[in-house]
Amino acid sequence: MIKFVMCLTRRADLTREAFRDYWLNQHGPFFMKNADAMGAKRYVQSHTVDSPLNQGLRESRGMLAEFDGVAEVWFESEKALVQGMSSPAGEALAAALLEDENNFVDHSKSSAFIVQEHEL
Repeated sequence: MIKFVMCLTRRADLTREAFRDYWLNQHGPFFMKNADAMGAKRYVQSHTVDSPLNQGLRESRGMLAEFDGVAEVWFESEKALVQGMSSPAGEALAAALLEDENNFVDHSKSSAFIVQEHEL
């Protein structure tokens, strides 16, 4: 299995609460309705907690500010991901997902990449 990971930063005009609400209650159901069509096996949203621990972690390590959340999508393989997203239906779905992400994500301050897990 491989995993598509997206570290999300909210649009500047949204509060973190508005970002969370849209992502969980609008985008999430839209994604799940189409997960089978793209070959996604699992989808997890991790919402950043408003906690002074985040500031402490950042300051103690000299790190950048935290993201507003992390999306993880599992696929059987990189080939399965490419196949799921390169069919005509997959391309249309990818465009629709991107359009919806524009409602709550600042892509210029976000990141996406493919990973392989190594459980220890």
